[in-house]
Amino acid sequence: MVQSLQLSARLTQSLVLAPQLQQSLALLQAPTLELKALIEQELQQNPVLEEVSSPEPEMSERLASDGEGPEAPADQVESPEEGAGDGAGDTTLLKNGESSDAPADDFQQEFDRLVQLDQEWRDHFAQTNIPIRQSTEDEEKRQFMFDSLAAGTTLSQVLMDQVRETDLDEEQRHIAELIIGNIDDYGYLKSTAQEMSAATNLPVEKISEVLKVIQTFDPPGVGALDLRECLVLQLERTGRQDSLEYRIVRDFMDALGKRRIPEIARGTGYTVEEVQDALGRIGRLEPRPGRAFLPDTDQYVLPEVFVQKVSSDFLVTTNDEHIPHLRISNIYKDLMSGGENSAEVKNYIREKIRAGKFLIKSLHQRQQTILNIAKEIVKRQREFMEKGVAHLRPMTMAQVAEVVGVHETTVSRAVSAKYMQTPQGVFEMKFFFTAGLQTASGDGVSNTSVKDMIAEIFKNEESTKPLSDQEVVKMLEDKGINIARRTVAKYRSELNILPSNLRKVY
Repeated sequence: MVQSLQLSARLTQSLVLAPQLQQSLALLQAPTLELKALIEQELQQNPVLEEVSSPEPEMSERLASDGEGPEAPADQVESPEEGAGDGAGDTTLLKNGESSDAPADDFQQEFDRLVQLDQEWRDHFAQTNIPIRQSTEDEEKRQFMFDSLAAGTTLSQVLMDQVRETDLDEEQRHIAELIIGNIDDYGYLKSTAQEMSAATNLPVEKISEVLKVIQTFDPPGVGALDLRECLVLQLERTGRQDSLEYRIVRDFMDALGKRRIPEIARGTGYTVEEVQDALGRIGRLEPRPGRAFLPDTDQYVLPEVFVQKVSSDFLVTTNDEHIPHLRISNIYKDLMSGGENSAEVKNYIREKIRAGKFLIKSLHQRQQTILNIAKEIVKRQREFMEKGVAHLRPMTMAQVAEVVGVHETTVSRAVSAKYMQTPQGVFEMKFFFTAGLQTASGDGVSNTSVKDMIAEIFKNEESTKPLSDQEVVKMLEDKGINIARRTVAKYRSELNILPSNLRKVY
């Protein structure tokens, strides 16, 4: 059988999103800070766009009146491929809503004025001997400043620095580097000495010897294989080998994990009160030694929607402060009106103007869509806005989509990674979409509200007589909420609440 390469043509059909639709979806789904970055990137790529200090009301009214809001059909939104003529008709979105039939002399005067200002500034810089460009020395200083910025120190770097300060020989330092490479971000060793020996053909004794040195490094407890060894290393570091907590960690770790305090008391010969005091001291140890070197995971959110109570109603507004306001530059309309430019230049400017117009329309449509969805959320969750999480009502994206007049996936994209500032605090917009449970009266109650009720019940329980899941079920039934015991156990687990036998305090 002879093998050969051949070329063949095949005709297939496939669904492909147009670039303009992809851009609209990206703008809709991006939160405020990402949207700002996308707009700034577009400003760099499209020369006809310019940012204004405040939105122009007339331009916004023109966009809304032309059917370019969220309720406008897709065929009413002009794509970059649409339009005709020499581009004069593509510049209606200009300052103060000037139409395309405005005299070109106005723009010529504006252009001449800008040229004159530019020349005056250049003359001023030349007379005062202020260099427009930075010198080589200034550039080197700037680069040195960036190179000198402090970066976060990792646990591995801290351990390697301590290795260099020891008197380990060259071979032992290589083994130390191997061991540190097997320590995770929390400070635990993920491979045993036997496993590392099998992978590197190094003697187990040498690896264990270097490991003991690393376990004396800071932070205390680093290099342990499990939690028990980590706590033992910390207690040994402080010289508490003869203490009750050391004995509990060494000999009764399983009972400690299950909080079997009477069993620990019988095994150690101490009273329950003495064991509880020892457990308090154990609780002050660090279960994750490398936690201090983890990267900062704090996330800063910027509300997309503001909800304020005005009299007896709620006012819903979008956050437009951090979104750049765009318009088509007057200079490029002047260039299009001039007859001295070639057809290639005019075509280039025409395409950029169309792309800029489409971006402005997409931004306006995005804000209007988010506002309409937010208004419907506030309308349906009015009790939550007034009273709190316990009064959150069940709501689905399909219900909101039907009222707003968009697809359910559009609602999902519009609320993705976006936050709403309400009288009850800042919440992710997806927080308001929850499934519901049926009450005895036939009304629906949000599962988030039920979870909040369960958390409040466990919060007010007696520590010496913790409530069981079945008792919580009966308490919810008294409030008219029928829920299964396994559902209570599921919500309790999601709330990070231990079972009743582990919550009991003796």
